[in-house]
Amino acid sequence: MTTDIINGAEANMKGTIAFAREDFATIRTGRANPAMFSKLEALYYDTPTPLQQLASFSSPEPRTMLITPYDKTALGAIEKAIRDSDLGVNPASDGVAIRCVLPELTEERRRDYIKMVRAKGEEARVQIRGHRRHAMEQIKKKEKDKEIGEDDARHAEKSLDSLTKKYVDEIDKLLKAKETELLAV
Repeated sequence: MTTDIINGAEANMKGTIAFAREDFATIRTGRANPAMFSKLEALYYDTPTPLQQLASFSSPEPRTMLITPYDKTALGAIEKAIRDSDLGVNPASDGVAIRCVLPELTEERRRDYIKMVRAKGEEARVQIRGHRRHAMEQIKKKEKDKEIGEDDARHAEKSLDSLTKKYVDEIDKLLKAKETELLAV
């Protein structure tokens, strides 16, 4: 009975880890990465459409991203979406594709990105602890309703604590890797 609650909490925690991994990938480092553009949307026939659905991305050089639209009429909308974003890149169109050269990150900008990564990491930790709290409320309710015994509740709490620690440590590992990546010159 408590295993269902624990398995549900673990599934939610895994989802949080996956979301954090994707969220960290969108933060720019010194190298060009298609994930940087994953949150951007362009107006395509008056509909906000993710850039990944409108174009292909390639990186011919470490700090250059080449964006080739599937439909040439979307070129202007994609260019506008990139220009209006907070990526800090200036897209240049040649009529067929858009070339984005990423400027070298300054030390100050790297520190800003590290602060952003740490804030996202803390949000992920809070979500994981929230999943634990929600599962514990369910277990306490079952214990109060006499559906499970005290020993089962205590055992479930220990299991949840170890799961929480495991996934918080995973977030810390992702955070440390992203910080190292940002500090690499």
